[in-house]
Amino acid sequence: MVDVGGKPDTERSAHACGWVKMQKETLTMILEGRHHKGDVFATARIAGIQAAKRTWELIPLCHPLMLASVKVELTPEPLENQVRIDAICKLTGRTGVEMEALTAVSVAALTLYDMCKAVDKGMIISNVKLLEKVGGKSGPWVANP
Repeated sequence: MVDVGGKPDTERSAHACGWVKMQKETLTMILEGRHHKGDVFATARIAGIQAAKRTWELIPLCHPLMLASVKVELTPEPLENQVRIDAICKLTGRTGVEMEALTAVSVAALTLYDMCKAVDKGMIISNVKLLEKVGGKSGPWVANP
């Protein structure tokens, strides 16, 4: 694990996103609240938040972080039969939160898949990526559009 003991605490944040493409009927079922397991978006959101908080247990050599904020949003995109997942993680600390944001998106997507696989095994999780990070020695970074 990298030694961050000599680094100063700074405000840091990271924004990641990803998509889950599915059949039109699957997205309609979710949006109409007809899923027999309950609120798919709420469950995926909670799973993403929990995953961000436990990233250090999942990814080797990640530091355990005291996150100040984790926000996970699931936005339906009916014209594309998909759901966009965004995660924003923030803290004041000595190391970045990119892995926490990426893990939140990934686990939220996997949870959505798990809850809906009985009706749509062909769902596709795609384009999980970092959009922006702020703070730290390297400064701000924004992905190319």
